[in-house]
Amino acid sequence: MIDLAEDAPSNPLLRLGAQPIALTAAALLLLIAGVTSIAIWRAYTGAAPETDRVVMSRQIQARTAQASEQLVEKTKGIEATQQESIDQLQVVQDQLQTVRRLLASQQADTKRLSEQVSGLTEAIDGLRQSFASAQTTDPTPAPATRNRAVRTRVLVIRTSLKRQKSRS
Repeated sequence: MIDLAEDAPSNPLLRLGAQPIALTAAALLLLIAGVTSIAIWRAYTGAAPETDRVVMSRQIQARTAQASEQLVEKTKGIEATQQESIDQLQVVQDQLQTVRRLLASQQADTKRLSEQVSGLTEAIDGLRQSFASAQTTDPTPAPATRNRAVRTRVLVIRTSLKRQKSRS
């Protein structure tokens, strides 16, 4: 037993194991020294990660707000352009309707005039036929008969024109 007691003081690790308070105090001092050195380093460099994160988040918020404002402005511009296009389209549609009405009116006038021309053509043909038949029956008509034939023609033309006007 004496041999064991004599070997214990020669081994320094066994000595430390016998004093756990001293070992804990040394570990605690090392830990405090490390934390203190990190705090001093951050204080002198001025680059604390929390501060950097706050600054970065504020920059991101500012950029996001700016992008949102730009989007709102662009959207308003697009809305204005779209409204102008709609207004121009409405004007063009109104003009198209006016042109269609005018075209329909002109077509009706053309049809009415065409009917009048055909009526006049029929009246002229009738007059030519009556004049030709009058010439074949009487080669030299008397002046009074000639005037009556002219009056008859004028009367036929007037009645045909009145008929054409009453149709339209």
